[in-house]
Amino acid sequence: MREMILVLDFGGQYKELIARTVRSLKVYSEIHPGNMKAEKVKELNPIGIILTGGPNSVYLPDAPLCDPEIFNLGIPVLGICYGMQLMCHTLGGEVRPCDKSEYGRVNVELKADSLLFEGIPENNTVLMSHSDYVSRLPEGFRGIAATSDCPYAACENPERKLYGVQFHPEVNLTDNGQKIIGNFLYSVCKASGDYNLDDYIEKQIVKIRQEVGEQKVLLALSGGVDSAVCASLISKAIPGQLVCIFVDHGFMRLNEGDKIEEVFSKRNLKFIRVNAQDRFLNKIKGVTDPEKKRKLIGEEFVRVFEEEAKRLGDIPILAQGTIYPDVVESGANKGAVIKSHHNVGGLPENLSFKKIIEPLSGLFKDEVRAIGKKLGLPKELVMRQPFPGPGLAIRIMGEVTKEKLEILRMADHIMCEEIEKLRVRPKQYFAVYTGAYSVGVKGDDRTYDGVIALRAVTTDDFMTCRYTHLSHKVLERISTRITNEIHSVSRVVYDITSKPPATVEWE
Repeated sequence: MREMILVLDFGGQYKELIARTVRSLKVYSEIHPGNMKAEKVKELNPIGIILTGGPNSVYLPDAPLCDPEIFNLGIPVLGICYGMQLMCHTLGGEVRPCDKSEYGRVNVELKADSLLFEGIPENNTVLMSHSDYVSRLPEGFRGIAATSDCPYAACENPERKLYGVQFHPEVNLTDNGQKIIGNFLYSVCKASGDYNLDDYIEKQIVKIRQEVGEQKVLLALSGGVDSAVCASLISKAIPGQLVCIFVDHGFMRLNEGDKIEEVFSKRNLKFIRVNAQDRFLNKIKGVTDPEKKRKLIGEEFVRVFEEEAKRLGDIPILAQGTIYPDVVESGANKGAVIKSHHNVGGLPENLSFKKIIEPLSGLFKDEVRAIGKKLGLPKELVMRQPFPGPGLAIRIMGEVTKEKLEILRMADHIMCEEIEKLRVRPKQYFAVYTGAYSVGVKGDDRTYDGVIALRAVTTDDFMTCRYTHLSHKVLERISTRITNEIHSVSRVVYDITSKPPATVEWE
């Protein structure tokens, strides 16, 4: 049995990032509902507990609460943001609305020595995101950090092994955040660091064989990292039983469908390409709401899979390359719905498949890439930038048409060509058809054409990101090419918004 950190979820969007950070520090983690009873916690026998952030105010009647007994188990607890407020509120402290809320990067000053802050400089910039604060600490606690507007940016009761931070150490926007979590794991919880992915493939192979038996499996192969690793893993577990269907919905990047067919038709699996461009375009005709787009595309995906399964002889099992962030962002486990993913939030209730298997659903993107490398997939496939399941349909604001798709494909292709010339590239980069129109001048004629936005971000986790500081020279080259080579575009703009408050995608 591995040592485990239990992450209790109170609806914060960074809960899976907390779990991922813990795993990256070689300690296994699991996310469970925040109201888990203390008796169940004891059964799981974690070496530590982390209480996540959340969107609620802890003093309101309907606020999500934890079992107070978890603080009496002798298990170390770290409360983050709402988690710190919940711990202090539960143990007799006071939480009040802020006179001045803190959102974004804020300087925090350490006020006392603590195991939590071993090796951390006295001043750090951290990510704050709160409109409530702890105004009075519970008995036995002391403040160990503060900001100019938050007197208790961190607190502790070392005798009871209870710690809290008002900021988010799990995100890249916090200086030394990973070190702080590492201090909790190793200095407070006394972890040995026994988690790795060495036996993950072998365990999943056994599990897949037990679940599938001699039956055939249908896999939705998009050509992205997740579905490619999923295909490789399942085909290794049950050779000859996997059928991969690539549904070309018409929302792919330039020539991408042909590239996917070229790569996977040569592999040791049955590859089928379904050309359904007109079908998908008709399905979302007139639709402008991004959530509706996602769900309609997701449902149509499944309908195509069902039809192909019946044509192939009623294949009973559907496999998906769902990974953990897909599940979390789709609002699973009582979290806020940020956006629905076609393979999670968009699944219709009346599926004809008897079973769904998702061998990667407990992994984060970096872990999926690591598994892909272990399975021998080529680096260019394993390390490719993310591409959403609904494709360019959610990079076109408003209604999707053939004309808009053609314009966006060319703009995206131009941007990718120029970015790929760089020695150091952003982690993700793409073009967006904004739906806005702008007056322009081409030759001696006045034009009134579309506006293309460029998006490039730098991130390690894709749960937070900063916009990439591309040089003006690169941006000018991309803009000039787009406006010269695409007659229906009059203006190009660059998105300089980080996440939060934006998401990586526009829809």
